[in-house]
Amino acid sequence: MTFNETGLHENVLRAITEMGFVNPTPIQEKTIPQILESKNDLVALAQTGTGKTAAFGLPVIQLTELQDKNVQTLVLCPTRELGLQITKDIQTFTKFIPGFRVVPVYGGAAISNQIRDLKKGAHIVVGTPGRTLDLIKRKVLKLDKIRWLILDEADEMLNMGFKEDLDAILEGTPQNRQTLLFSATMPKEIERIAKNYMHNPDQISVGKRNEGAANVRHEYYMVRARDRYEALKRIADMNPNIYGIVFCRTRAETKDVADKLMQDGYNADALHGDLSQAQRDFVMNRFRQKHLQMLVATDVAARGIDVNDLSHVINYNLPDDLEVYVHRSGRTGRAGKSGIAISIIHTKEGRKIRDLEKMTRKQFESKPVPGGKEICEKQLFNLVDKVEKIEVDNHQIDPYLPDIYKKLEWLDREELIKHFVSVEFNRFLAYYKNAPDLNVSAKESKKERDRKGTGNVKFQRFHINVGSKHSINASHLLGMINEVTDGNKIEIGKIDILRNFSFFDADSKFEGEILQAFQETYMGDYALSVTKSKGKKPENRGGDRFSYPDKNRNKQRRKRKKS
Repeated sequence: MTFNETGLHENVLRAITEMGFVNPTPIQEKTIPQILESKNDLVALAQTGTGKTAAFGLPVIQLTELQDKNVQTLVLCPTRELGLQITKDIQTFTKFIPGFRVVPVYGGAAISNQIRDLKKGAHIVVGTPGRTLDLIKRKVLKLDKIRWLILDEADEMLNMGFKEDLDAILEGTPQNRQTLLFSATMPKEIERIAKNYMHNPDQISVGKRNEGAANVRHEYYMVRARDRYEALKRIADMNPNIYGIVFCRTRAETKDVADKLMQDGYNADALHGDLSQAQRDFVMNRFRQKHLQMLVATDVAARGIDVNDLSHVINYNLPDDLEVYVHRSGRTGRAGKSGIAISIIHTKEGRKIRDLEKMTRKQFESKPVPGGKEICEKQLFNLVDKVEKIEVDNHQIDPYLPDIYKKLEWLDREELIKHFVSVEFNRFLAYYKNAPDLNVSAKESKKERDRKGTGNVKFQRFHINVGSKHSINASHLLGMINEVTDGNKIEIGKIDILRNFSFFDADSKFEGEILQAFQETYMGDYALSVTKSKGKKPENRGGDRFSYPDKNRNKQRRKRKKS
């Protein structure tokens, strides 16, 4: 099937043709005619990187009434990065449709500019849940006339704590809208949304639920936690032509790993939420042009990346939510090519691998971390291959050859080859001389677990100046934290919602990041303030993660004290 057979109009096909696309992906082939021909709600399951933006964007663009200046389509997505990427794609698709307007709205940017853009009119609004709800409450974004509500990466929005925001937005949209839900996985909360807010939706699925891509090989290396970075370097050295993404949990870890790789001479750089859009574009251009071999990124920052020929995805840390693994691994093995998803795990994560095997229905191969001898051999033959296949520009090099011959005439053929090979080879020989074995056996892993126990995150208590009277609950606060910190998977502990303010526990390693992220942050017109809490933690009466103070019980305690 070609795009010409999908039912799309000439002005849309022209843009697609200019982009070099001829054949739709499986999800596009199934979804585009469905949306064009049916007004039924739709649940579409497909892995990351299968072309979902074009799958919903192309038919909705065609069906949009250009003369109607009301917002006709709302696209909700989990992150600023993905929102900007969707916006860019829609702008490209509508290149030959004069007057078509799409506006992105997201947190972490001046809301005044987004208000101004919305007032100019927009056919499609692409937004993150938090900022979208804020603009709805300000009565700037009006959804009473929308015809399509699109939830992209719906599972990821729920993972980031946006359940309450999604519910509030969905409840405020017209009943006669068409809802299109796109997701890589189908957790229970997605099924709940489909049941509560969709009308007998049709279902389209490319691949099985939560299943990894068919042409991706899954491997893991078990090392001690302290050897994780050394293992990463050896994996890179064993794959001299690597072109991939290294996933880290946090911005701090992303910066640290990228800085170390660059200092050690690797073609690498970092992509994280602290970069300006200009810096991000600079890094991404270098990566797309393959001037970088490894891009070190957080899950959130990588959301907008659209590169089809990655050879590897490396999990420097496994994600806390194992379904995120499906998103990560889906970034390689695209467009019919094969790929490798590698996980560097420590001695306590063997169970996670078994859980991933069950979830993805894929076999994960345990690989030994390569030693110095193997790496040197691999690098040696890689160098020989480069020398053999290098293009020789005789016109440019001929003038220098007489001097070169004279300089090297004392070397016979064998000695000359040895000298050329040793230029690169000696570096690896020197580095990996007496290199230690980084591997940990399953038996050693069990002994180490038994000796060290499970370990705990050290939490810091924070105070925030919003509470139940501001319509805040635990899920809403969790989503807010994720949004302002760009969803960096900071571990959040207990949350206590009081009337005028709230408390939450977070990994103390990210104290500075959390305090910085909430500076000059607003909920509507209300300025948010987060500080370290110095008081005692509220009593946890039920052992639950989220606790709410019992007002009647507090009153009774005060009466008993007075008496």
